[in-house]
Amino acid sequence: MKQHVQVLGMTCQNCRRKVEEKIASIDGITAVKVNLEKAEAHFSTAQEIPLEQLEVFLGDKYRVRPLEDTKARVSNSKWKELKPLFLIFTYVILGSLGLSKAASLPLFMRSFMGLFFVVFGFFKFLDYKGFPASFRQYDPIAKRFSLYGWIYPFLETVLGIAFLFEYQLQMALWVTLLILSSTTIGVVLQLQKKNSIQCACLGTALNLPMTEATLIENTIMILMAIGMLLV
Repeated sequence: MKQHVQVLGMTCQNCRRKVEEKIASIDGITAVKVNLEKAEAHFSTAQEIPLEQLEVFLGDKYRVRPLEDTKARVSNSKWKELKPLFLIFTYVILGSLGLSKAASLPLFMRSFMGLFFVVFGFFKFLDYKGFPASFRQYDPIAKRFSLYGWIYPFLETVLGIAFLFEYQLQMALWVTLLILSSTTIGVVLQLQKKNSIQCACLGTALNLPMTEATLIENTIMILMAIGMLLV
């Protein structure tokens, strides 16, 4: 019989190979094929393998779901998985209001962008070794230059400090436009392909799916950067 499952937690081709090898090592399983972009695993088996058993073989890094239930559970699972992102955005907004004291919109935007980059950079450092591989899945620059993925968390942190301390703002705004435009293009392409991959916006410590929320997040920052350049 054929069995089809969704495997969450894969961030690179090395992960895909490991998952494929581990599933193939289970007795009775043959013809294993794992798709990284869709986060799916397809294999032939003499009898259906319980999802719990698959998760034991794959290890704590991966979560296994029945592929047939994915669409039915998508709304609930999206909210649950994106909850940390919305909470962080709420705290960043509150922090920005506190720093700007509602004195002016440009000051609020500068505070928001500063806190945004510092906080999001921090989360990327929680799993610094795993971030570049995840980021490379959708960012066009990181795909071509692997070093970019390694320096990106530092770049975000430096940008955050520049905005918070109002240092070299013009340069910081242009760099923001460049790096976020690149990432946004990659996000749009992945959403069009309907690929199920992990978003690296909060690093890999939090397993966030690539969704429209990622696009909205980047768009807000790009519009703020443009607005500050025009002021």
